[in-house]
Amino acid sequence: MKRTMDIRPAERRDVKALALLLGELAGAPMTEAEAEDRLRLCENSPIDFLYVYEEDGEVLGVCAFRIRENIESVSRYGEVSAIVVRPDARRRGIGRIMLDVMEELARGKGCLGLWLVSGFGREEEAHTFYRDYGFEVTGYRFVKRF
Repeated sequence: MKRTMDIRPAERRDVKALALLLGELAGAPMTEAEAEDRLRLCENSPIDFLYVYEEDGEVLGVCAFRIRENIESVSRYGEVSAIVVRPDARRRGIGRIMLDVMEELARGKGCLGLWLVSGFGREEEAHTFYRDYGFEVTGYRFVKRF
C-alpha cells in the first residue's frame, strides 16, 4: 500500500500534535494552549512559518522556518528555527525531507543559505545528521537570561 505524505503549513487542527512534538524538542511537556500560541505567532509574522510533515493523515514531524536578515552584508538567510520528528518515526528520512523543503523555501525567498541552532547534548544523533546534510559548525550561540 502506497503512503501519502505532505509538508504543509500548520493549522489549528494540528495543535495537539504540535504540543507533543514541540514539547519533545524542548524536553518538557507543552500544553495545547502554548502550541496554539506558537501557531498564532507564525500566522501573524511576516518572517516566521510553521510546517508539519503529514503521512497518511498523521502528523509525524514539525519544522519552523524564519527569514533572518544579515546586516553585515545586507543579505538574508533562512533559519530552521525548529525541527523535530516523532520518536517512533525517526530514521525514515522525514527530517531530510523537511530540510529539503526548508532549503527550497529559503532559495525561493532569496536567501544565501540555510542555518540552524542545535543545543549541546545532541551530538550523537542530531549534530551528525546536520553535518551529513551539509551544515557546518561556524560558531557558538551565547545567551544571557533575564
